[in-house]
Amino acid sequence: MMQKYYDAVVIGAGCAGLAAAAALRKNGVADVLILEKDEETGGILNQCIHNGFGLTTFAQQMSGPSFAERFHDQAVEAGVMFRTGVMVTQIHSDRTIVCCSKEEGVVQLQAGVIILAVGCYERNSGAIAIPGDRPAGVITAGLAQKYLNMDGMMVGNRVFILGSGDIGLIMARRMTLEGAQVLGVAEVMPYSNGLPRNIQQCLKDYDIPLYLSHTVTGVHGKRRLEGIDLSQVDENRNPIPGTERYIACDTLLLSVGLIPENHLGDACGIPMDPATRGPKVDESYMTEIPGIFACGNGLHVHDLADYAAHQGTLAGNGAAAYLQNGQNLSNRVSVTAGHQIGYVVPSYLHTENLPKTVELYFRVKQPLEHVQIIIRSSQKIIRTIEKEHVIPSEMEMVILAGKMLDGLQDSLVVEVKPL
Repeated sequence: MMQKYYDAVVIGAGCAGLAAAAALRKNGVADVLILEKDEETGGILNQCIHNGFGLTTFAQQMSGPSFAERFHDQAVEAGVMFRTGVMVTQIHSDRTIVCCSKEEGVVQLQAGVIILAVGCYERNSGAIAIPGDRPAGVITAGLAQKYLNMDGMMVGNRVFILGSGDIGLIMARRMTLEGAQVLGVAEVMPYSNGLPRNIQQCLKDYDIPLYLSHTVTGVHGKRRLEGIDLSQVDENRNPIPGTERYIACDTLLLSVGLIPENHLGDACGIPMDPATRGPKVDESYMTEIPGIFACGNGLHVHDLADYAAHQGTLAGNGAAAYLQNGQNLSNRVSVTAGHQIGYVVPSYLHTENLPKTVELYFRVKQPLEHVQIIIRSSQKIIRTIEKEHVIPSEMEMVILAGKMLDGLQDSLVVEVKPL
């Protein structure tokens, strides 16, 4: 089997992977290679033709493809090497990579560092166990987006959407603009899981009803979807008998959550965070296997691509530092999710030789008003921030000065409490 050495190999060429590769080169790493399974770079952004990207990174409104192209150009200018149409089938703890392509067959590579920028995938109808038939017309919102925006194919005329995730909300508007009738969006939770701006711009602006505390409890049709049963749910998200109503439709789009695509890291033995379903990482975005890093939606699902790209840059910086200085072996403390916090990234901090600033990313468990975000270690308060409201669909970020954490011995806890 052929084998070649690279200083750094980035797996995945979405905005996070492109940003990570460019950062490696800017930090003086010589041989940086991106492996991408698709025939072009950009990842999921290529099908996101709506705007809203780039506001944080470039201070301008951009479409998904334009946003991805900007990062592609930066990587090219930095001297990154690309191989597209390559599927990575295995990575190992010694940083060997097994991949295959139709041109070269199976190839084995050796890397000084690996950065996993593998993205995420959608939950489907099987994952949420919707009862009923399995006709055509029941598909994920992301797949419908690809069919419409990249292949030019309408997926239906009378459409209902289950789940108020951002892709589903955006597709509600997109389908409406293409002439379909979007009959409504159902959300099992008592609040939306999409960004507030998407609720306004994609539903309210088009008078598309949002059914909170509702779910689909039946699918009808043989060859093609003919209709669904929509039911209210109780506080435990169980359908309430007698609340069912039939809605005639030919398409059901599922926007019921994204899951980090981590079969490579899992098979390699990288410990995963059960809350994010992505790798546990330290402040440099290194996993618990030295020399293997993670970033982007493969680390945890982001609400903004700008954040995914930014964390790609941080992972690239961390990987470059590892190549140049070795692993930070100083005292390590855990970063834990406290009261009303769903998860926190990173999972660990080395409390010596920290960078000038450390960024903590986290999500709350439910919508809350008039709260205080508290970062503490045991009874020592590191920082507090007051906020008028927080919601699960919007990722929160707190910046801490590295010197604030110097010499920390106990776990760092992030929590939210009412004012």
